[in-house]
Amino acid sequence: MEDLNQTFARNFILIGLSPLSHLQATYFIIFLLMYIVTLAGNILIIVVVRSDVRLQTPMYFFLSNLSFIDLCFSTTIVPKLLLNTITEDKSISFLGCAAQMYFHLALGGTECIILAIMAYDRYLAICNPLRYNSIMNKTICIQLAVGTWFANFLNSVSHAFFTFQLPYCKSNHVNHYFCEMPPLFRLSCRDTLMNEIAVYVSGGLVGLCSFLLTLLSYIQIISTILKIRSTEGRHKAFSTCASHLAVVSLYYGAIVFMYLRPRYSYSPEKDRAVSILYTVVTPMLNPIIYSIRNKEVKGTLKNLGKSRVDNN
Repeated sequence: MEDLNQTFARNFILIGLSPLSHLQATYFIIFLLMYIVTLAGNILIIVVVRSDVRLQTPMYFFLSNLSFIDLCFSTTIVPKLLLNTITEDKSISFLGCAAQMYFHLALGGTECIILAIMAYDRYLAICNPLRYNSIMNKTICIQLAVGTWFANFLNSVSHAFFTFQLPYCKSNHVNHYFCEMPPLFRLSCRDTLMNEIAVYVSGGLVGLCSFLLTLLSYIQIISTILKIRSTEGRHKAFSTCASHLAVVSLYYGAIVFMYLRPRYSYSPEKDRAVSILYTVVTPMLNPIIYSIRNKEVKGTLKNLGKSRVDNN
């Protein structure tokens, strides 16, 4: 048994999305295209925000943070997924698995809080416009962003450390397409109740608190919008936060299902489907949603396109 444990400690085997070999090429093409769109879209958002002085505002500062998170988040998962779909070797090293899980947790938690801050920013802009500039000044924005990144990367250290202190003696086959805590817990021959309690506590502090702040912000926003007499004014106010509301609904729904549900409801098939939403789909959709529904972003894109044509 000792030799078996040591063998399993060296590497894990990622089962992937499907054991059916004839689907692998299809999955590879689909996820490669989605990854390319993710990279192009999020890089474009960052470039647009950096290049236009009119977009040097708190909302776009946090939007560029969100795009950078999505770039890193998707890159943590998708390249390994693509590699596994076209090669027979599905293994990932022990350290590689730990690193993948760590960055996935850290970036996921950071995205939760950044989304909540963006909701609070919209609340201040719509409900407290006279105090907006004094509250959401440049210094506060930088402090909020740095604090969010630091807190979540520090918090993820403990989860990664205690997860990979577990003895993995049942199997080294992870029933997932990347290293995530719930499927890893199923491989341990030790009771993982304390690890799961830690996940609930952390998820409650990060996920639910962020969700509640977002929910309260939007209750106040909607209440204020409904008091606006003109239809045009209500439409303009709601359009500034509609994109963010769509992103939040998709992302938080997937996260809550994945990490804040009873342990007996674990299902590998459902987990893979839900994980695809927040690891692959959401990072791809975020820049599309924000650019399609945002006049300032579309205007800057048009100007960048015109300047390139003129230069040529």
